[in-house]
Amino acid sequence: MELSTNIESIKGVGEKTSKLYNKLGIYDVSGLLKHIPRKYEDYSHVQKVATLTPGNVTIKAKISSVHSRYSRGGIHITEAIASDNTASVGVIWFNQPYRAKSLRHNVEYFISGKFDFGGNRLSLRNPSAELVSDLSVNSGRILPVYPETKGLSSKQIRKHLANIFALKPKIKETLPDIVCQQNNLISSADAYKQLHRPSSISEIDESRYRLGFEEIFELSIASQSARKEVARADAPKIEIDLNITDQFIKQLPFKLTNAQRKTAWQIYQDISQSKPMNRLLEGDVGSGKTVVAAMASMLTLNQGYQVIFLAPTEILARQHTETFYELLDGVGFQNQITLLVGSMSKKQKEDIKKDVKSALKPRLIIGTHALLQDKIEYQDIGLVITDEQHRFGVNQRRHLLSKTNISPHMLSMTATPIPRSLALTVFGELDVSIINEKPQGRKKVTTQLIKPTDRLKLYQDIYKKIKSTTCQAYVVCPVISPGDTIFIKSVEKVHQELSTLLKGLKIEVLHGKMTGEDKAAIMKKFIKGKVDILISTTVIEVGVNVPNANIMVIESADRFGLAQLHQLRGRIGRGNEQGECYLLTENEPTRRIRAIKSTNDGFKLAELDLELRGAGAIYGTRQHGILDLRVANFSDAKLIAAASRAAKQFMDDPKNLVQYPYIKERIKQLQSVVHLN
Repeated sequence: MELSTNIESIKGVGEKTSKLYNKLGIYDVSGLLKHIPRKYEDYSHVQKVATLTPGNVTIKAKISSVHSRYSRGGIHITEAIASDNTASVGVIWFNQPYRAKSLRHNVEYFISGKFDFGGNRLSLRNPSAELVSDLSVNSGRILPVYPETKGLSSKQIRKHLANIFALKPKIKETLPDIVCQQNNLISSADAYKQLHRPSSISEIDESRYRLGFEEIFELSIASQSARKEVARADAPKIEIDLNITDQFIKQLPFKLTNAQRKTAWQIYQDISQSKPMNRLLEGDVGSGKTVVAAMASMLTLNQGYQVIFLAPTEILARQHTETFYELLDGVGFQNQITLLVGSMSKKQKEDIKKDVKSALKPRLIIGTHALLQDKIEYQDIGLVITDEQHRFGVNQRRHLLSKTNISPHMLSMTATPIPRSLALTVFGELDVSIINEKPQGRKKVTTQLIKPTDRLKLYQDIYKKIKSTTCQAYVVCPVISPGDTIFIKSVEKVHQELSTLLKGLKIEVLHGKMTGEDKAAIMKKFIKGKVDILISTTVIEVGVNVPNANIMVIESADRFGLAQLHQLRGRIGRGNEQGECYLLTENEPTRRIRAIKSTNDGFKLAELDLELRGAGAIYGTRQHGILDLRVANFSDAKLIAAASRAAKQFMDDPKNLVQYPYIKERIKQLQSVVHLN
């Protein structure tokens, strides 16, 4: 069996099951092998019910007295009794309505989960349950649990993987022999076998280390190769003009922080060199990155070069355009700025493209990634700025080089605090500047956790506050439309509820399925104070700046990642008034939810996110295709150090890429999306 063999060719996988695998992004044998378990259930240490103590436990017991109900807060609860020959214990599942129908009475199960207090009693809460009869002698000790989809369980996935290993798939080694030998790594084939069919916890650790090492190694060689390629190019030398800089700073309505001054000077020094700048400007939400970007743009425009500013959405592109108008007005460059977005008319776009081609004016062009399309002709691009959520790698740089005779300086901005280990690895081709201060006078946003039973009172209080002041509010939901799960709040449902509950307030909705024109119109009304409450998805997550919006309600907050919650909270408290964030959860608050309440420090939250989410977690980034990390954990400093060191040693010897040509090909693939921000 080849790794490229279609998934449908595996014994037990028919057309219907094949489509379910496709939903998980699995199309062939290789994809199934790389489907990494999200956790393991260890059935090798089974306890008697009478001996249980609080903590993670596994019992072998029969199920009885299964019944379901809804709590007053709308949470679905399934309760049952599990008994062995020593005692009985309560078992409870939250928001898993299928449990009641799937559990069989008086049949033995392996039940594994947390034994803890809840409702003033000890019980097993949200445990897994595997029929004892389903576990074979060889695989019943430690079972992998996989990411699943409706109709395709971990039990089925384990069965299909067993059929693969029975035919011994041809798993070739994917790391150079010298790297494996020097770092005492097991083979790729052994790693996948142990990952899916472990006989001990140590085998799982060994296989995960091997595969995680490979991921970091690949990222490191791609970053190092990209840095070398960039260093070989020539870039325009932008003269540092301190006079115009002083003029810019004096006309600002606020005082620059020391961190803003420091990072601006680092960028100034970079762009004054003939080698291309490749810098990441990192700063927490509201730290003032745009001002620093405007200073770099000003110097570049002052030298007669063009500047391209890439924003992730039309909403942000329009907002950045207005911000740059204000910032550059006092130094005479406001007439050099233009906006180019998809919702414009065909004639508007053509007129702007003609002006851009002329290189007279405008010279600062702000828009989405459409600015990279072939039909736009630039002249002497001096600086490219990419805002949040954009991937801008070697291929995009080459594309711009095909339009101009010099290599532009690159400045990437992110409001996502990135742990140092991540910055040094994934962003290894970049120099990093950090703005670690907030502007003076900025008040901290308060965060409160709201129980489902207090939801009505919260909105009544918000109603009174909006009626008595000029403040506005965001209400963020995880989905646009109601789905099968009634517990997840949707934009449409919440809009319907609040329109009835909060009569007299101006309420609008905003989400990704709306046209660019409609989204821009809604945001314009909200910015001007003509909307009291904006009900939205995470389309407002990054960059949106409405100083008068001081209230943020996040519905079904436990459906969002830690990064998203922090970014969303950063949309408020941007004016002179106190920002108030309210998190509504479906279940008991998780450690993640409690953490967002306890601190506003994005860097602390970034480290915690790595700790909580573990392997593959990249705080706040959009993972796409080839750069999706499946195994590596960026909180594992030792693994990162070892893999990065091995990559440097490998790249230091030019002969290695000749001896291992597949590594050279992998570098090209990775470089096409070398940035994740």
